[in-house]
Amino acid sequence: MRVAFLGLGAIGTPMAAHLTQPPFDLTVWNRTTGKAENFVKEHGGRSATIARQAVEGADVVITCLPSSREVKALVEGDGGILSAIPDGALFIDCTSGDPATSKAIAKALAARNIDFVDAPVSGGVKGAIAGTLTIMCGGSVEALERARPVLQAFGQKIVHCGSVGAGDAVKAMNQALLAIHIWSGGEALATLAKLGVEASVALEVINGSSGRSNTSENLFPERVIGRAYPRTFKLALLDKDIGIAADISAENDVPTPLIDLAAELMARAHTELGEEADHVETVLVIERTAGVIIS
Repeated sequence: MRVAFLGLGAIGTPMAAHLTQPPFDLTVWNRTTGKAENFVKEHGGRSATIARQAVEGADVVITCLPSSREVKALVEGDGGILSAIPDGALFIDCTSGDPATSKAIAKALAARNIDFVDAPVSGGVKGAIAGTLTIMCGGSVEALERARPVLQAFGQKIVHCGSVGAGDAVKAMNQALLAIHIWSGGEALATLAKLGVEASVALEVINGSSGRSNTSENLFPERVIGRAYPRTFKLALLDKDIGIAADISAENDVPTPLIDLAAELMARAHTELGEEADHVETVLVIERTAGVIIS
């Protein structure tokens, strides 16, 4: 099975690495050509200097880019890949995208008899390396079954969420909850720190009680208490994701004041901390505002 993987970011790289062994015949492409060349040196496969070369003859095309905007430009823009993808191929978009743009991309691909599945992932870099990602899929049942052998190479839980765009929508709402957990958890720990309660003690109670979350159980012990913020997932991307969630709610006339507020707070943190900050570094903004260090 000839696979073209486009986009070798922090998560895309280990995802693609799972596709370097039979039955897959992998070609990779990245906007920074050196990343693709280094991938081949480390993992195998072939690299292409331009995206159109990567998709020529491919049975499956996978994109993993920062947003749907980049995917649409790659497909339909000047020198785009649409005309180079073989008729009848399968297009899997693992970008954390937005439903409206995914539907537009799917429509353009359908004119070439190319099936589309939006398949954003959750599980972070660790899950990508381990091949244990959760994958939220939107598209027809038939398209998903075509995609399943590829998705199983790097995903453990593959869920059909509905028609095209449904995977994007579920991912956006998942990310909204992540943002809310980070901000609310940071506020709670900052308040307790003002009262002299150590963060490790607070988290021991929270994680044995109803307030626990993946954020409190895994992210905060390592990054907030440990004061180490490995940059595994950019705050800029979480800002983008929760913005998508807020837009989806507004487009469907669902009042979501909590999601809207969290989106505003993440945008503020993004502005303060910059493009390279990790998403959990958001807690630093809470500390500054509260005038306390969580420890």
